[in-house]
Amino acid sequence: MRDIKKANACRPEAWDSGRYKEKDADIIETFADGRSRIRFQSLSAAQTPGAMRELVTLWQDQLLHRQVPPLVLIAAFNLDFLCIHPFRDGNGRASRLMLLLQCYHLGLEVGRYISLERLIEENKERYYETLEHSSQGWHQGRHDPWAYVNFILFILKSAYREFEQRVGQTKEPKGAKAKLAIEAIRRQIGDFRLSDIERECPVVSREWIRVLLADLRVKGEVTCRGRGPAARWRVNPK
Repeated sequence: MRDIKKANACRPEAWDSGRYKEKDADIIETFADGRSRIRFQSLSAAQTPGAMRELVTLWQDQLLHRQVPPLVLIAAFNLDFLCIHPFRDGNGRASRLMLLLQCYHLGLEVGRYISLERLIEENKERYYETLEHSSQGWHQGRHDPWAYVNFILFILKSAYREFEQRVGQTKEPKGAKAKLAIEAIRRQIGDFRLSDIERECPVVSREWIRVLLADLRVKGEVTCRGRGPAARWRVNPK
């Protein structure tokens, strides 16, 4: 339960951060033309605390008895979390942080070097399709979780494949590290920090990343807000 509250801390500015929703909230899809539809009816606010306690208990029980393969368990937990939709806002981001934390608990460290959040964003159409498919019949216990489970396994496999490629690049000639860091910078979505690039490129020094960022800033490819370690960078639209 501590990790769930930590996950919701990704929205510290929200007045109800860390607290379960107080009102029922359906998952609404809005189209470009202004139309909208209910994608999924999440669990009611009254049912949410009990459902979350049960979800965490089942997670801990399965970690102990290993009746379900751990990777499948992670994906199934993530699906149930999204269907419960426990918070007023930020459930998607909280679920992705939970995914990362649970991978760490199982010894899957790839998320320290490859952004799972970015991979999901790059495959968001498939993400929404599999989530909608696997949530149908969830309230009645008749849903098919495998579409979403397979999507999460695809994300983890993609992360390890990318990590393997990056490790291979560390043996390339001079200039490969600069290329590696620049590609990581250009992949960033929204604000990022120098430390984010360090995590994605552990073989590139902090000073070298700082030089590359400064060069890209001069070229107009990135902008910077703030100074020092807290500085926020952003890739400029082409």
